[in-house]
Amino acid sequence: MSASKPLRLLLGFDYGSKQIGVAVGQVITGQARELCILKAQNGVPDWQQVEALLREWQPDAIVVGLPLNMDGTPSEMSARAEKFARRLNGRFNLPVHTHDERLTTYAAKGERLQQGQNGGYRDRPVDALAAAMLLEGWLTEHGAP
Repeated sequence: MSASKPLRLLLGFDYGSKQIGVAVGQVITGQARELCILKAQNGVPDWQQVEALLREWQPDAIVVGLPLNMDGTPSEMSARAEKFARRLNGRFNLPVHTHDERLTTYAAKGERLQQGQNGGYRDRPVDALAAAMLLEGWLTEHGAP
């Protein structure tokens, strides 16, 4: 992270092999909200869609969720998420951070149920909400209010 440019706006990605949830977060408020879900083919998104999001939002940095095992060890998906993070950094030359996302999808499903939206996760996937939760977790851990 460069000291010359303060972080104001971040995009968060909840990486998955079929879909990737995207959220936007503000450092000043420490809050994030759902943006969209990108379709992926074996973990590879449409890079033009990613580029369009980055052009539209112009984030100062990106946070990618790291799906660790419950004991904190890396999972097969964490290696893929780290590769995705490296690709984001390489393609778009933005600082990319990873953040432990254990239980964000579980928490997101619980929040959807509380909102009375239990009509099926296929109808209203939780990936973008999970991205918002992991982004808020990163913001809390890194000094946002």
